[in-house]
Amino acid sequence: MIQFDKFELDNGLKVIVHQDTSTPMAVVNVLYNVGAKDEDPHKTGFAHLFEHLMFGGSINIPIYDEPLQRAGGENNAYTTNDLTNYYCQIPAENIETAFWLESDRMLSLAFSEKSLEVQRKVVCEEFKEHYINKPYGDAWHKMRTLAYTNHPYRWMTIGASLEHVEQAKMQDVKDFFFKFYRPNNAILVVTGNVTTEQVKQLAEKWFGPIASGDAYERNLPMEPVQQKSRFQDVRADVPLDMLMMTWHMGGRLDENYHATDLMTDVIGGGATSRLYEQLIKVKQIFSSIDCYHFGTIDPGLVVIEGKLVKGITMSVAEKAVLDEIELIKNTMMPTHEVQKVINKTESLICFEDMSIMNRAHSLAYYELLGDADLMNQELEKYQKITPELIQQTAQQIFQDTNRNTLYYYSKS
Repeated sequence: MIQFDKFELDNGLKVIVHQDTSTPMAVVNVLYNVGAKDEDPHKTGFAHLFEHLMFGGSINIPIYDEPLQRAGGENNAYTTNDLTNYYCQIPAENIETAFWLESDRMLSLAFSEKSLEVQRKVVCEEFKEHYINKPYGDAWHKMRTLAYTNHPYRWMTIGASLEHVEQAKMQDVKDFFFKFYRPNNAILVVTGNVTTEQVKQLAEKWFGPIASGDAYERNLPMEPVQQKSRFQDVRADVPLDMLMMTWHMGGRLDENYHATDLMTDVIGGGATSRLYEQLIKVKQIFSSIDCYHFGTIDPGLVVIEGKLVKGITMSVAEKAVLDEIELIKNTMMPTHEVQKVINKTESLICFEDMSIMNRAHSLAYYELLGDADLMNQELEKYQKITPELIQQTAQQIFQDTNRNTLYYYSKS
């Protein structure tokens, strides 16, 4: 059980404090309730661009990293389709340095043409390296546009098109910042060797004076229920044919989320999973194969993707996967198989909770979902999952009309 205190500043900033006196360190984590799904469809990649821009200096602090490193701290950030998260770990005695840095870039990010140009170049190079020049790099761009017709999950966090970031104007960037990177759209979590009173004083001092910002009412287009299966062929200069399939699933707060999570682990979560055992070891159809999901806040995707052994046809590989899926739908999983993945998930959760960094991330994320205390209910939810519930979930998700298939052929 993770204990924490929670309060809110007058400007709408939510603050969570988790004290751990066993460490000399502290973590300051700022989660902004903005991700790639909040972007204009014609100006994508901005949330990820901002992950970089926020390290480009503020008006009062030209180089973000220098004072943090002098205080013994380190920092990083990540962006998803649902959120943007900035965090730093620092000796607890120097924690005010982190408050100063985080609050100043929220208050007065330096919008210089030089910074925009530098970070734009970094993001564009990343786009080219990972999504244009890398083998199979465009697979998820193609799958997302195949699987989603309405919802903004149809583009990647990096953006739908390289041109969107290349053509980003300073005014576009400023508008995006002042819409989303405000106190009332953020969650501040502090974990480690701190007290709630100390954090209250620092939060009021450094974040309290920042203007709240207009309330952001998220009103995204919902994805309609898929009525028929969709297919796409791709030919590219890659070493092996790849088969990728997705099925729509419920969102992170869906009642069947935890059953779906365990189900994907049984099907394709490692070397003891069903797909690995049957389609790699026994039948030798795939050289690699995985089943997973993205755990997105809005309804997401269950994924099965694998590289075929040379000489195996796509139709043989596809039938082999669908046969395994039918087995999951029509046959109850043994209790011991379900218990094994429950135990594995429990140990992962417990291991993650050991670090104050991961606790900070989790508290911020669950607060974004609606209540930080949801973090303390996860183990119980997994323990309640039965073979019957997994079978019902499989029957619900793995319908042929709900399937999207990408045949990614090697030219060679």
